[in-house]
Amino acid sequence: MMNQTSEQESIAMNIGPDHLIIFENVSKFYGEILGVNRVSLSIAPGITSLVGPNGSGKTTLMNLMTGLIQPTRGRISILGISPGDPQTLFRRLGYCGQFDSFPKGMTGYEFVNSFLGVHGYTRKEAEERTWKAIERVDLIEAANRKVAGYSKGMRQRIRLAQSIAHEPEVMVLDEPLNGLDPMARSETMRLFRQLAKEGLHLIISSHILHEVDMMSDRVVLINNGYILAEGGVQGVRDEMGEHPMQIMIRCDRPQEFAAKVFASDNVVEAQLHEDKLGLFIKTRNAEAFYLLLNRVVVESGMNIEMVTPVDDDLNAVYHYLIGSNGGGQA
Repeated sequence: MMNQTSEQESIAMNIGPDHLIIFENVSKFYGEILGVNRVSLSIAPGITSLVGPNGSGKTTLMNLMTGLIQPTRGRISILGISPGDPQTLFRRLGYCGQFDSFPKGMTGYEFVNSFLGVHGYTRKEAEERTWKAIERVDLIEAANRKVAGYSKGMRQRIRLAQSIAHEPEVMVLDEPLNGLDPMARSETMRLFRQLAKEGLHLIISSHILHEVDMMSDRVVLINNGYILAEGGVQGVRDEMGEHPMQIMIRCDRPQEFAAKVFASDNVVEAQLHEDKLGLFIKTRNAEAFYLLLNRVVVESGMNIEMVTPVDDDLNAVYHYLIGSNGGGQA
């Protein structure tokens, strides 16, 4: 496991426990099977994405947050509320699970409205909140149609509407982008960013790593029940000093460029691209390499067309960490 002092931890130190999601040395075992082990997190408002393969422990963490299961050991606090007090917790928390189930014959409007009735809203309040939530997920035209006739993406969005209708402070969303077409995904991510700006905690699990990169304030990388790393994506990447970063350079004299930079201590590998119009550089110190690059260009007069990190993203970070920690579960 990688220990990291993240930006989130710095923020959390300045926020009281009544505004944080806190895991203190939490473990969950299903008999002899490990769910999660020794998890300690302090999660500030914003979008936090849980990333890991099937069986990694993402859903276990979410179920612990929502009180659907109780920890074997350790303590959990959601804005100062114990998940063992579901009546209080669910007034301030919205949950959208990965699998959908709808009462037979119910319309989208009825599905959201009936949930608000459980929370004790008056008929007028429930109606206003129902339409507001349905509008936010762009399902006004389909609101009075039966959910049984909805597409997978529409069912996903109506469940999302239900989870936000009572205007919770914490939202726990298990694969909320699953089944959405590209336009709906974009709109849903926009909604998540807006909710985060309003001060909500959004805990999101996803396997669509480039979208996690785009929308997350921070990530929690989990595998085999253990937290591998957590913090901002770039912050996690910066902590991986032992893992060389790969950078692609397109230039007019790649062989000459490779010879000049390979002599540097900061470059551990230089490989020509198959089209002979560029090369891949691996460096343990990207900042020092970029300074070297500028110096080589000035001294040699080379024409550099493009410089781009090849693996400076969540996908590369996660798969490197998985490889470093014994692989993942299916």
